[in-house]
Amino acid sequence: MISLNYRDQRPIYEQVKDGLRHLVVTGAIQTGDKLPSVRALAASLAINPNTIQRAYESLEAEGYLTSQPGKGSFAAPGRDVNAQRREELLRQFDRSAADLLFLGLSPDELARRVMAAGSVPAGVKEEKAQ
Repeated sequence: MISLNYRDQRPIYEQVKDGLRHLVVTGAIQTGDKLPSVRALAASLAINPNTIQRAYESLEAEGYLTSQPGKGSFAAPGRDVNAQRREELLRQFDRSAADLLFLGLSPDELARRVMAAGSVPAGVKEEKAQ
């Protein structure tokens, strides 16, 4: 589900947060799906539960998760992702696209990659089923 790289300079909670965000965005975790409990995920990753709690809280603040006291955390509908995060990502995309075009990537190739990113790879749904 999530892999941690202890050589990565990013804190562990950010790696967990990015991993979970990626699973939600790619559809491996569908809207309304229940996420593992903080303790269960912490045990499976062999890290402190506070680290998982911090990642869950951050993802909830960004709109990727919703928490229901006594029931757990669930993947939120995509429309709930806050506008600030969307704008930040669009600015990053614009800078990256401009750099790629400058480095010789054609607009058609860039468009193909954007279209490919919009489709869920076949392996993602299979991973979820396991």
